[in-house]
Amino acid sequence: MLIVCRITSRANRILKPLIYLILYLYQSLKGDYFVRQTEPIRFGRNRNAWGGLVNPFGSRVDLFVNAFTITNYSNEPFTAEIWFNSIPSGKGSTSDNVSPANTTIRSKPKEKIKFVEMVKGFPTKGVNVFNLVVPPKSTLVSDEDGKFIFPNNGSYVIFLVSPENKEIKAEIAYGWFEKKRKKDC
Repeated sequence: MLIVCRITSRANRILKPLIYLILYLYQSLKGDYFVRQTEPIRFGRNRNAWGGLVNPFGSRVDLFVNAFTITNYSNEPFTAEIWFNSIPSGKGSTSDNVSPANTTIRSKPKEKIKFVEMVKGFPTKGVNVFNLVVPPKSTLVSDEDGKFIFPNNGSYVIFLVSPENKEIKAEIAYGWFEKKRKKDC
């Protein structure tokens, strides 16, 4: 027997957030949801910065980007470019500011947050999928609902574009979950 029902817009407004809440709670209960931020990073005077969530080669997990924040501590706005699977300039340091969202479990993520400050150049390869303007003295928050998925060796990079003569201090934070990768056919 096939049952077809029509969900009204009112029911959809209630069900959609509830479904996401259940998914993220489930990932957290398993110890697979993590949060991490960069150290404060500086850029400006024709030098850029970036903070990226990187799924290393051989991790055997898929990375689901759920949320990110960009905090602008300066009095100037700046542009943040979102890049998929790029190779950004500079070597990159790894942030140690990480925790499972479920602090009752001592799980460790496979992914790393890398960041670089005061670097010349722009990312190569990959795709610049969208740009954001980050207002002064503010934190921009984006909920991505786990829809951006990256396999081994993939990355989600937030590239901070230098304003001409100003120096800016910012931080980037991510929330994500990981799922063991099924064997390829």
